[in-house]
Amino acid sequence: MTTLAEQAAAEAKRQERHDPVNHPLHYEGAIECIDAIEAALGTPELISAYLSGTAFKYLWRFRKKHGVEDLQKCKWYLERLIAHELIENAKGIGPDYEMPFRGGK
Repeated sequence: MTTLAEQAAAEAKRQERHDPVNHPLHYEGAIECIDAIEAALGTPELISAYLSGTAFKYLWRFRKKHGVEDLQKCKWYLERLIAHELIENAKGIGPDYEMPFRGGK
C-alpha cells in the first residue's frame, strides 16, 4: 500500500515528464494511441488521410486554441505523414494512390 505522500511524489514525477506534443499524459499506456489508430485504419491511404487531416486540424485552430503548441502538434503529424509516405514510396506504392475523399472535383 502506498502512502499519500508516495502517490503525490509519483504524480509529480509523472507531471515532470509531461510533453503535450510528443507524449500527452492522457495517451499514456502500453500502446501509443497513434499506433492503435494506424493499425485500425489498416490501409496506407487511410493512414495518410488521417495524418494529413489531423495536421490540418491543428493548423486550422492554432490561433484560437493553443497557439504554438498546436503548431508543434501540426508539425508532429506532418513529420509522421512524411515518414509514412517515404516508407510507402519505398514499397513501391507511391504517392499516386487515390485518397478516399468525399465529393467531386
